[in-house]
Amino acid sequence: MFDSLSTRLQGVFDRLGSRGRLTEDNIQEALREVRVALLEADVNFKVVRGFIDRVKDRAVGQDVLRSLTPAQQVVKVVHAELIELLGGSGHRLAAAPHPPTVVMLIGLQGSGKTTSAAKLARWFARQGQHPILAAADVYRPAAIEQLRTLGKQVDVPVVGDASQRPVDICRQAREEAAARGLTPLILDTAGRLHIDEAMLDELRAIRAEVKPHHVLLVVDAMTGQDAVTVAEKFNAAVGIDAIVLTKMDGDARGGAALSVRQVTGRPIAFVGVGEKTDALEPFHPERVASRILGMGDVLSLVEKAQATVDQKQAEEMVRKLREDSFTLEDFRQQLRQVQQMGPLDQILGMLPFGNKLKPGMGDLDAEQSDLGRFDAIISSMTPQERNHPEVVNGSRRQRIARGSGTTVQDVNRLLKQYAQLRRMMKQLKGMEGRLPRLKLPGFPNLRG
Repeated sequence: MFDSLSTRLQGVFDRLGSRGRLTEDNIQEALREVRVALLEADVNFKVVRGFIDRVKDRAVGQDVLRSLTPAQQVVKVVHAELIELLGGSGHRLAAAPHPPTVVMLIGLQGSGKTTSAAKLARWFARQGQHPILAAADVYRPAAIEQLRTLGKQVDVPVVGDASQRPVDICRQAREEAAARGLTPLILDTAGRLHIDEAMLDELRAIRAEVKPHHVLLVVDAMTGQDAVTVAEKFNAAVGIDAIVLTKMDGDARGGAALSVRQVTGRPIAFVGVGEKTDALEPFHPERVASRILGMGDVLSLVEKAQATVDQKQAEEMVRKLREDSFTLEDFRQQLRQVQQMGPLDQILGMLPFGNKLKPGMGDLDAEQSDLGRFDAIISSMTPQERNHPEVVNGSRRQRIARGSGTTVQDVNRLLKQYAQLRRMMKQLKGMEGRLPRLKLPGFPNLRG
């Protein structure tokens, strides 16, 4: 979402860094470009004005201008102000002293509220908790059935019936959660296409009856400044504690994320980054600020890898690479783990200055489709061919291509990349004694 803004800002700071010496004038010139970049990213104009003023006050100080690396100091100032703009240390949902913790989701129809309820339930379940869902949207056709289907996918119980009143559904869900020892209770309330008094009265009634510990507003980041306006109105009418921004993986310009905290005074708690139930992430202001400035987000990349990579499989893979027994079946497992980590452009964006590498990597969509194509090719092979690729001759390649719906050239490309990987691992093995030990949290020691 922030690719365009990130590219613009990196260009500004690259030009600033090329100056031999910084003055107040060329800092002012750079900040004018930053202002334009933020406005083009659909950031609220009042937010932009305040942001630029704060950066200017700090950037033209003597500590910056007299430093050995003034351009880097300006970037450091912008980075710190971006973190503050996005919410500082982030927002986490504290557990209630007496379970269940009640989390109420509100928002307009179409913002992704029902899907976010299931995503949030899955996120809590992965934290070792036992959530329960309340389907309190009795107006939208099939809303309750949708939540029940999603509840089955994430293995979370769902309470609610279309014949009941929303307030009664939420009260019953709280009683059932308390009786069964389930927490948190996530309330999926009804929305409308626009804010009206009937909806607001119902939300106020549910809040008064159930007394939720957290009220989260779900807004669609693709709506830009409309998302900020909606957040303002809901906060004034019902009161919200934090915000869930959905569709952050889309091609919107990112203005909502950069504006909503400053305008409403309420932090962003979670962001939706895809359609699947695991595509919900806690919002980390400092990590997002680093990604916007091209500094990468290695912590999120490591967390994503830890959630995707099986520890035992990783250790077994290291053993096979060391013993030179790495097969195409193992190669396929690695491809699938890369696919589970998400789109390649997202992964690349988490690397320091990864955005600058994207144009040099060709069409990332084609690279992504290659992963699925290679998986199909390996699936079309016999067990012997997967374990002994050297037996794959010309006629076998034609059969594999037909069976996988690909071409012989695709099969050749896969076998070539597999051979290159094995050669590279042999070279690393030869250097093993001269390399320092490398160990990341959640991964096996690469030297054993």
